[in-house]
Amino acid sequence: MGLGERRPTSLHDPKCGTTWMKALAFTITNHSRYEFGNNHPLFTHHPQELALPSPRLLATYMPLSLFPHLSITSGRVVYVCREPKDAFVSWWHFANKIGGKEHSTTDGLESTLDMFIQGFSPYGPFWEHCLEYWRQSITSPDSNVFFLKYEDMMYEPVKHVIRLAAFLGVPFSTKEEEDGVPEEVVRLCSFEKLSGLRANHTGGTIRSHSMMLDKSAFFRKGVVGDWANHMTEEMGRKIDCVMEGKLRGSGLIL
Repeated sequence: MGLGERRPTSLHDPKCGTTWMKALAFTITNHSRYEFGNNHPLFTHHPQELALPSPRLLATYMPLSLFPHLSITSGRVVYVCREPKDAFVSWWHFANKIGGKEHSTTDGLESTLDMFIQGFSPYGPFWEHCLEYWRQSITSPDSNVFFLKYEDMMYEPVKHVIRLAAFLGVPFSTKEEEDGVPEEVVRLCSFEKLSGLRANHTGGTIRSHSMMLDKSAFFRKGVVGDWANHMTEEMGRKIDCVMEGKLRGSGLIL
């Protein structure tokens, strides 16, 4: 079906690239509507503020088991996961920002990690969140769940932007690919570009429960492997051990 007949939805584990994917999905679905110059909406709006008339681009952290069945079956679902250690560190920093803690401590990190590996997090155990969507994505060749890894997007962004456009029902034409339109999407939505825009640093943006957050809180580093700058090797091994056991036999490797 075309984009006008199915609602594209973006789902994520917390701090796994939500803001980046919202920017990408908006830019991809509108790549024939807006030019990539300074008048593009991303230059004046934070990715979390962008919206579309129907069919809408929706973003949520909701686990599959709690998601309305009709929404899953009638829409296209893009799910983004991230290497667990990087996801945990990114979430920890974000939680400290919204909690007003300017200097988070190593002790706080360790105690939060203990809860994380026991499955305590705002949206359920990290591994279960990933596995639900992973299993849905491999149920059939034409599954309506497109499962993406943050790291794959970082390493081969153009390749995955082309795949994402096709999945969302707005594929790039041969000429658009030859003209470098996918590369323009990647450039416009890059961390370096988005984090440097005034629209992503001025004022606040409304989140759940009417809580106001600084727009810059959604941009920290966006790099792969940053966990090593914040956790000991032993802490990293704890997460690896738990994930290996929880994902064993599923075919999913994080």
